[in-house]
Amino acid sequence: MITVKVKKLEHYDSSFPLPSYETTGAAGADVRASLGNGEKLLIKPGERVLIPTGLSMEIPHGYEIQVRPRSGLSFKTGLMVLNSPGTIDSDYRGEVKIILGNLGKNDEVINHGDRVAQLVLAPVTQAAYIVSESELSDTARGTGGFGSTGRQ
Repeated sequence: MITVKVKKLEHYDSSFPLPSYETTGAAGADVRASLGNGEKLLIKPGERVLIPTGLSMEIPHGYEIQVRPRSGLSFKTGLMVLNSPGTIDSDYRGEVKIILGNLGKNDEVINHGDRVAQLVLAPVTQAAYIVSESELSDTARGTGGFGSTGRQ
């Protein structure tokens, strides 16, 4: 198990658990909206908002935290994590905020304490990008993209 240090910011509601896995096999740890006790946020169709979590993190070098939608929230509402998966880099120390967008037709409400996303810790491999002086190797796919492999 990898340890991620978490700092509770001034507006974090200490009655909340830290991001937590709801089942033993869960890949993502749920994170909650920290808006202020009794506060709520209305998100109109087509709007996008930053949801504060009240947390900052020290992610070990060589890892990232991916911010992903919660399937229940996405299925039951029009709310989606817009930059999914979002990336929190290991050298970022600011507040973790969740970018939610309302892709539905109805107003949606996020309440203080609602679980708004899930966080997945993942290893990072950095690449060395180099200019090739020769042609790239051939493949069966070649330069085909955006639907070139057909529908199945």
